This record gives sequence, C-alpha cells and structure tokens, in this order.
Amino acid sequence: MNLQNIIIRPIQPEDNAALATIIRSSLEEFGANHPGTVYFDPTTDNLSALFNRSDAFYVVAHYQHKVVGGAGIFPTEGLPSGVVELVKLYLIAEVRGIGLGKKLMEICMAWAAANGANKVYLETMPELKIAVPMYEKLGFLHLDGPMGNTGHFGCAIQMLKTLE
Repeated sequence: MNLQNIIIRPIQPEDNAALATIIRSSLEEFGANHPGTVYFDPTTDNLSALFNRSDAFYVVAHYQHKVVGGAGIFPTEGLPSGVVELVKLYLIAEVRGIGLGKKLMEICMAWAAANGANKVYLETMPELKIAVPMYEKLGFLHLDGPMGNTGHFGCAIQMLKTLE
C-alpha cells in the first residue's frame, strides 16, 4: 500500500461511524482509552457536525472505498489569536508508517495557514509515543503545559508549531 492509492477528501456525514471506530480502537490499541481524552468526547460520534463551520477543517483518508483515517484543524476555545489546534489525527494500523499521517498534517497545516493561523497547537499522550517523533520532525516543539480549553485533561503532552 502506498500514498498514491489513498484518496483524501473533506469529511462527510457518512464518515462519522467509521472515524469514531478508528479513534476509539486506536486509543484502545495503545492503552490510552481513559477519561479526559477524545475517547469519551461526545463529539467523536458526529465529527462531520463538529467540523461543519467555516473556521474548522477535517479531511478523511480512504483506501479502496474504506475510511482509514483522518485529521483536522479546530479553533479551540481559549487559544490565543492566530493559533488553531490539530485534532483527531488517527489512522488504522494498516496505513501507519507510509507517510499518511504526515500528509494529513501537511494538508491541515496548509489549510490553517491559508485561513490566517500562524501557529498550530496539539495535545497527545505518552501512550501514543509513535506519534511524538513525527510531530517533532514536522517542527512541533514541546510546551510546559496546555493552551486553550480543550477539555482533554488526559493529554499530558502539549506541542506547538509556528507556520511558515
């Protein structure tokens, strides 16, 4: 499997169930399905509605007519002006390691920059240790604490990237 065979497009309502399953099963896989995470966030079951606004963006990756992951940008409450959050980047195991996560992040960051953001914030968990090096390679720097009002108190790692 390679990136050329994957279709990336904006989220649609019919993607909701598959994305909720991917998010929750990924967190279960890494032992990160605990309170204070997207696992228990009620919006996880209806992402198309959450991102149905002009200041938010979510893309879905499809392989052979099956949802295999997604990622988004959200104007999280309480973030400083010009800062948006990279959210809900999850992939099924079969597509990890081929560069899809990086590609989704690049699409999201390009959208953020084109829509006036100058920084992208993210939160993650130590259990998702395979993701942290990818964030670091893309220029995200570690912060000493959270920004904004994400409600995800279970995320112990916070990072920020300045967009070019």
